[in-house]
Amino acid sequence: MNLVFDLGGVVVRWDPEWIVSSVFPDDRRRRLARSEILSHPDWLELDRGTLDYERAVERAVTRTGLSGGEVRNLLEAVPPSLVPIEETVALLHRLHAGGNALYCLSNMGHASIEYLEKKHDFFRLFTGRVVSCRLKLCKPEPAIFEHLLREFALEPRETVFTDDVEANVAAARQLGIRAIRFQNAAQFERELFGLAGRA
Repeated sequence: MNLVFDLGGVVVRWDPEWIVSSVFPDDRRRRLARSEILSHPDWLELDRGTLDYERAVERAVTRTGLSGGEVRNLLEAVPPSLVPIEETVALLHRLHAGGNALYCLSNMGHASIEYLEKKHDFFRLFTGRVVSCRLKLCKPEPAIFEHLLREFALEPRETVFTDDVEANVAAARQLGIRAIRFQNAAQFERELFGLAGRA
């Protein structure tokens, strides 16, 4: 079976509230950083690889009134916050040992994916990697899923995708890919083997 994993919120932790709290001691700055940086459309453009890091800092400073140093501190806190979820990594090893082909498909900016690839050896388990910033495409756009299928010659019916965001799961299903909304590793494993039993 071809198994395709999102990264943030599935294989590694993605916790924006924790990130902003680790950088800003006061509520006002935390709210500002959350809404005007990590939840702002510019964040998606960083993930897409269409917004330069320095330009993103300049725009955030203008938008929020935070200093350049504060914005950089926030952005630099993101990659090391993406710590592996032990239960998912253990599952990746089991699935790989069972003969499944594993892939990752993630919306992620250059700084984060480069940090993770250097830091963690679970990437060797993936036969292929599709990362938004390298393609200038983002989930849930159909084109990024189409790239995955075409690049690795995957049959949608023989492919299972998991993501913690419902819109991304729905987009995969629209292309005939079997998909499971990820809540935790145990739940995903149960649903995966339920799908395999119906195949």
